[in-house]
Amino acid sequence: MNYSEIENKLKQITIEDYIWIIYIGIIILSWYSNALERKYYIFNDTKSKEQYRQILILIFSILIVVYLYFLKSSIDDIKSLKKTDSKEKQELTYLSFLGSLLITISGIIYLYIAIEDNNINVELAFN
Repeated sequence: MNYSEIENKLKQITIEDYIWIIYIGIIILSWYSNALERKYYIFNDTKSKEQYRQILILIFSILIVVYLYFLKSSIDDIKSLKKTDSKEKQELTYLSFLGSLLITISGIIYLYIAIEDNNINVELAFN
């Protein structure tokens, strides 16, 4: 790796450090949303149900932004591949892109469910 590539990797790691902080926030929100969901089921508290839904929508909206960051990063990695890169590196880079694409699609699906499921018939969890 040359200096520019190392510098780029270090920037990515710094961004990922912030993403871990975002994940911690999402975990806390998920824990709180579980308490609201529990309150809805025990006391039939419709206000808690709506707050639960709104938090889920927020969680999956944030996750989509994070997933899109990783998808863009994977696309950039594909674009930076060289013909001289090993077959293994090329294969793993394309697989990383595929994984990022599928995770992004799943996040979009979960967000859609969170928005549409007014009666919280489907259990959604931060994945």
